[in-house]
Amino acid sequence: MINSMGRMADAFWRAAAYCLRPQVIMLSLLPFLLCASTAFGLGYFFWEPSVAGMRSMMESWLLVDTLLGWLDYVGAGGFRSVMAPLLVLAFALPVIVVLSLLLVSGLMTPVLVRLVAKRRFSGLELRQGAPWWLGLAWSLGHGLLALLALLVSIPFWLIPPLVLVVPPLIWGWLGYRVFSFDALAEHADAQERQQLLREHRVQLLGMGLVTGYLGAAPAAIWAFGVMAVALAPVLVLVSIWLYMLVFAISTLWFTHYVLAALQQQRQRQAPSASDNQSVNQVDTDLLLAQLPPV
Repeated sequence: MINSMGRMADAFWRAAAYCLRPQVIMLSLLPFLLCASTAFGLGYFFWEPSVAGMRSMMESWLLVDTLLGWLDYVGAGGFRSVMAPLLVLAFALPVIVVLSLLLVSGLMTPVLVRLVAKRRFSGLELRQGAPWWLGLAWSLGHGLLALLALLVSIPFWLIPPLVLVVPPLIWGWLGYRVFSFDALAEHADAQERQQLLREHRVQLLGMGLVTGYLGAAPAAIWAFGVMAVALAPVLVLVSIWLYMLVFAISTLWFTHYVLAALQQQRQRQAPSASDNQSVNQVDTDLLLAQLPPV
């Protein structure tokens, strides 16, 4: 366990150092611009209808209408006007997170994996265990499952302790599944990938949980409450940039860890392969010795 913690810490600090490279910083600009432009485009066309629909839905719920009436009674009626926009932002945030992760996975991860492999694992054989379309399907499928899990778990967010546990767990599971697969896609075959993910499941889940909490941290900037609505354009940009940074570090962290684990796995298997070759050679020599002379 101590060795595993050491390898995880070593991979993390290497990932943090790689994020300071100009190449990595420039590489993050494209997914950031794509995600930001998509978010602002959707906001431009759907912000007002979404807020109006949310306000109408809130007024149709007796419990929410009672809560709004109580806010008016205690003198906090101003919160009524911003409650609907805040809820729209709360529902849009998971979509922004998943979109950011998919863009990093599709545009940054392949380049980052090749960068790490070139500088640290240049002797590691490429076995092309997963084509690009399988990686895309894997990321999209797990992204949809994560959104569904978040949607189902929304009632638990109203319980103070669970809101600090459930979303990071979902993000951690998503990061563990996506980043591990992408990091191994070019270097490991299917059997190696399955074996490595099985043997290092606990460590990878732990790394995913850490990245899940890192991914949940940018949501804290929305704690401005009423001011968050006025500052929404700026906060959206800051959130997207923070998510890109978190996902870039996560990609590099998982890449350093799983490629090192893959290298060790092949080194362990190499002696057994050579032993089998020696045994086969001995069997062949014995068989030839038993043949009658010509």
